[in-house]
Amino acid sequence: MPGKVWFVGAGPGDPDLITVKGRALLERAGAILFAGSLVDVAATLYAPDGCEIRDSKDMTLEEMTVWLLDAAARHDTVVRLQTGDPSLYGALVEMTRPLDTAGIAWAVVPGVSSALASAAAAGETLTLPEVTQTVILTRVAGRTPMPAGEELEALAAHHSTLCIFLSITLLHDVQRALRAAGWAEDAPMLVVQKASWPGAEKIVRGTLADIKRKCQAEKIGAQAMIIASPALGARDWPSLVRSKLYDPSFSHRFRPATARSPGDPSHE
Repeated sequence: MPGKVWFVGAGPGDPDLITVKGRALLERAGAILFAGSLVDVAATLYAPDGCEIRDSKDMTLEEMTVWLLDAAARHDTVVRLQTGDPSLYGALVEMTRPLDTAGIAWAVVPGVSSALASAAAAGETLTLPEVTQTVILTRVAGRTPMPAGEELEALAAHHSTLCIFLSITLLHDVQRALRAAGWAEDAPMLVVQKASWPGAEKIVRGTLADIKRKCQAEKIGAQAMIIASPALGARDWPSLVRSKLYDPSFSHRFRPATARSPGDPSHE
């Protein structure tokens, strides 16, 4: 009986950010195929002695498919270790369709996305009451086009949080799209390169006007998350709208209201 292929999210870079389940699978894997251009090789150190380990950075989809099928024929547990979360820009469907055809069982273990790790590294929130409650995960068109209606300018028109993947070399296009969508020149922006990678992480804060120049000064040209959000820098604002969940005037099924809202007529 063939083994099972597990698509494991390695997280953003720090090997300690692999989930407990993901690490357990690595520790018992008979074979691991990892994306060496994006996943720190340290993540493979959890593998047992004798485990087959192959870096996929020079492989085509067809070559990876052959490798996974062969490994599943010989091992009970095969891991495809991918950067971040397998469901985001991870070619998951392209890799699982051949497994379905061959009758090979597979499953996904989610991972921490670089979008979330970048916000964490910078101490920022992606949502804020009455500022933005929406997060858009996207990229700009390069050699891979974007579907109609998903151009960055159209998405940026919402003026919500944008987490822009795979686009640091096209930062000028990001700036153009945000300007076309009406973002101000002083709109805050954040770029994090290699979020959570030990000794390699870089954090650049700027505005729409100067973020490209600042990234050039830091020589950031790959593996970087771009975040544009009206919530950036909120911890330094003089005041904030409180979250209703923790407001004493807001009741929910675990806690009754203990104070009246200032807007309540009975408060006067």
